[in-house]
Amino acid sequence: MNATSAGVLLLCRAAPADVRLSAPLLREPLHLAPAGDGWTVLVPEARTRTGAGEPVDRMAAGWAAALAVGANWPVLALWWDADRAGYSLASGFRRTVDYVWLADGTPAGEDEAMSTFASRLDLDPVLDVQDLERLTRPASDADAHARLKAVIAVLARTGLALPARLTPGEPTERLGSAVRHLTGAELFAGPGLRDAVRAEAHALRQAPGPRAPAVAQIAAGLPMTVWGLARRSAGWTAAGVVLLVHGVLGMARARS
Repeated sequence: MNATSAGVLLLCRAAPADVRLSAPLLREPLHLAPAGDGWTVLVPEARTRTGAGEPVDRMAAGWAAALAVGANWPVLALWWDADRAGYSLASGFRRTVDYVWLADGTPAGEDEAMSTFASRLDLDPVLDVQDLERLTRPASDADAHARLKAVIAVLARTGLALPARLTPGEPTERLGSAVRHLTGAELFAGPGLRDAVRAEAHALRQAPGPRAPAVAQIAAGLPMTVWGLARRSAGWTAAGVVLLVHGVLGMARARS
């Protein structure tokens, strides 16, 4: 993979104040900025790992899962490299929804993913689904980056308004440069696990009602963390750590 051509945008269907509590759990340097009504964008600074050979789609999917688990809002990861582009939609403990296009725009995913995508994001089951399903058909005038821009155009009907220059196809360095100059942008420098636990503890204290069963979170988080560490996958390791943190704190909370 050509690292200079890779990029990731994480779109959270939540206000910055809500995303701010979860962002440190990724333990990655990243920028947070408002992205319209009820949307927030996160731009990871992942130059070293994309250059080290970890596939950008796997990394993006792990980050999305880490942010979405235990939250009541979905996370959409848009990613691209020199050969492909696609998205991963994570929502709680449900199976991640993925779709991929080759660089020239050739669809390489399952058609039903689009209807599931629309359902998870509460999109219009007729108008929006029709527009999304067009993206699963060959089109000589639409490359992979154009396909992602079309997805963004559909989401704009829900209030998404990506800041200028945060565009699919831009490399990580340019995305980082663009987001740093945005009004309201914040930098998370990638805290250690202790800071992540503190942030999650605060989130639990602020959240009304019970979380998912703690035992299930620990049971899912432990193998996910081991899997991620064995494959040096930052995204899936982060997702596993988040599950473990949720589970341990949930058990402690239940005992208090």
